[in-house]
Amino acid sequence: MLVDRRRRRILAYCAWRARRERARRQQRVPETLTPGKALTVGVLQCVAMVPGTSRSLMTMLGGMFVGLSVEAAVEFSFLLGLITLGAATVHDAYKDGALMLEAFGWEALAVGTAVSWFSAWLAVKWMVSYLQKHSFAVFGWYRIAIGIVTLALLSRGLVH
Repeated sequence: MLVDRRRRRILAYCAWRARRERARRQQRVPETLTPGKALTVGVLQCVAMVPGTSRSLMTMLGGMFVGLSVEAAVEFSFLLGLITLGAATVHDAYKDGALMLEAFGWEALAVGTAVSWFSAWLAVKWMVSYLQKHSFAVFGWYRIAIGIVTLALLSRGLVH
């Protein structure tokens, strides 16, 4: 029994090393994406229009599907989010910028922008380091748990 457990650990370690080495050899960066592969990632990102589906997760999975390394997929997801959220911010600033300035002042908006930029940078840095050592499984279980809690709250009428 102890020998089997040790053998399984050794096999798991070897499989992990092989996956890591394969990923290192196949290191692909966002700059190497062809337009067709980028379109594939974009189409997979559209799956996130389903309520409860994560845009960033779909983009990361799409990036890995087309051959990006985990690090490159996270970076590509962040860059796509930067474009999407940047465009939404410009739209909102054009539409309601004067009202936001009047309500909050430019100082609060500047601090909010700086803090959000820093927290996004920190989150991406953490995500890349986490995914270098772990899989996406914890995020999947988290989503399932949140879904179960939400369904329970809905069925009891505690959430509308």
